[in-house]
Amino acid sequence: MSADVSARPRTLPGEPAPLSALDRPAAIAPPPRVRYDRAGNPRKPRHSASMWRLRTYMRPYLGRFVLMVFFAFLGVGATVVIPLVTRAVIDGPVAQSDQVGLWALGLLAAGLGVLEALLTFLRRWIVAVGTVGTETGIRLDMYAKLQRLPMAFHARWQSGQLLSRMMSDLSTTRRFLGFGLLFIVMNVVQIGLVTALLLHMYWPLGLVVVASIVPITWSCLRNEKEYTRLSRQIQDQTGDVASAVEEGAHGLRVIKAFGRARWIFDKFDARSLRLYETSMARVRLSARFWTFLEIIPSVTLIIVLGFGAVAAGQGRVTLGTLVAFITLMLSLVWPVAALGFLLAMAQEAMTAADRIAEIFDAENVITDGDAELAEVSGRLRFSRVGFRFPDGDTDVLHDIDLELAPGETVALVGATGAGKSVFTALVPRLYDVTAGSISIDGVDVRDLRLSRLRTIVAAAFEDPTLFSMSARENITLGRPGASDEEIAEAIEVAQAQFVYDLPWGLATRIGEQGMSLSGGQRQRLALARAVLARPAILVLDDTLSALDIHTEALVEDALRRVLVGVTGIVVAHRASTVLLADRVAVLVAGTIAHVGTHAELLATVPEYRDLLSADIEEVAR
Repeated sequence: MSADVSARPRTLPGEPAPLSALDRPAAIAPPPRVRYDRAGNPRKPRHSASMWRLRTYMRPYLGRFVLMVFFAFLGVGATVVIPLVTRAVIDGPVAQSDQVGLWALGLLAAGLGVLEALLTFLRRWIVAVGTVGTETGIRLDMYAKLQRLPMAFHARWQSGQLLSRMMSDLSTTRRFLGFGLLFIVMNVVQIGLVTALLLHMYWPLGLVVVASIVPITWSCLRNEKEYTRLSRQIQDQTGDVASAVEEGAHGLRVIKAFGRARWIFDKFDARSLRLYETSMARVRLSARFWTFLEIIPSVTLIIVLGFGAVAAGQGRVTLGTLVAFITLMLSLVWPVAALGFLLAMAQEAMTAADRIAEIFDAENVITDGDAELAEVSGRLRFSRVGFRFPDGDTDVLHDIDLELAPGETVALVGATGAGKSVFTALVPRLYDVTAGSISIDGVDVRDLRLSRLRTIVAAAFEDPTLFSMSARENITLGRPGASDEEIAEAIEVAQAQFVYDLPWGLATRIGEQGMSLSGGQRQRLALARAVLARPAILVLDDTLSALDIHTEALVEDALRRVLVGVTGIVVAHRASTVLLADRVAVLVAGTIAHVGTHAELLATVPEYRDLLSADIEEVAR
């Protein structure tokens, strides 16, 4: 009982975030071994297999779960014993007018009732910590897994689907572990024990009860597959609705600007209607199922009352036995009727576990190396580099050879779609090369620890991502321990002084995705973040595209100072940005076709002049 969620690693204020959750593999058990049918086709794993794999998260709370089961069985025992005490009271003290015995057995029955209530409270209190702790453990590892998975994975998955798995599917699993699973076991045990007692007390009526179990079992097996199918559809469609909500919220400005509110609402309405129709199909199935399960115990009770009254009148059973029999029979009504609800919950939870396992089983192709670089000079080399998306038919990049000396800045120029953004994403391993290699100081980036690589390399992108936190936290994301002077210097380089004019200065919460800021302001904050990290290699993916000419000139002047001693790759579309670089690389059709100084390329490469447009000639004069 000592193990709880507080035993997991936690980040305290002022302490660096622990890396254990990101570095260690998830605790989920490995997927089951693939089995094949006679035709050699792989068989689908049973739905229960995914749920069984989550057992590793329950181990820290094993003591609580054992106590939960213990108290639950004691409660079942109290439920069964109370009718037997009632029989003893009726056939003994009541029949014999024994007041002393009546008080004694009455107090015993009352004590058993109080004990049953106390056991219920203890069971619920004990299991709460175990189930919530299990859910929290799975959620932490699931979030860490999502952080480790490559960009290619996130490009394929809608964020709403991931959110649905992280929240609703985990909650469904927790409810089953804390309630459904226990009561399935309890109800089966109670049904078996009470049925055995009923057969022992008066076997003809006991056989009636046994016969009533047959149609219930048939109904459960008949509805299982259809309920599972509908549950999976509902959970997938819930993820689609969540994605629609998220897209509508993030794209609200565009939707309003183009007057497409009705169109986006109709798309959302269509997804919501599909979810409604599937949910109602499951409701209709459940209603028929549960109605059937309610009818069977009721009909059985009527038969037992009729035949029991006849047997009591003929003296084959005592009045106390009949009352105890009926009381025990009534104690079976809820366990039998609830089986439909509990089995439906089990199917829903196993479907949720399948969806959770899909995340844990996603292949992480970008993994840690074990090499270290104590001293980094910043020599960067691309050797026969190629890249193709996992689902692509052609290479986005191919046969790229380029070497940057320590402290050198290279401007990358190319037409739209030439592969510039992919090129820059390969350096910090947001994607991995599919051919050739990229090395820093002679060490392949795939051999470096990711945490080390991403302190050596910092990047700022054309479409900057900001988080719903303060301006200071956004700027210091790559270097949380930066001093106020260093933050002020980075802000000056990025010409982001506007942060001081925000309502609470650097402490101002800028909102999700930085939507309260202009595009240029978001780019400048992202640039300040990259500069503050003080990397050995700085990658700027067209980070000045949203700036006006005056601000761009100020930023470029400051960047000239920052890029001294830093190896830099600058994606450029303007002549003024190209002039930041020592050399220029021209990317054509996925490969570097020309490398040279700005003046050399301007004089000898017509493509280069066309790419940078007419203002190059003005700058060159």
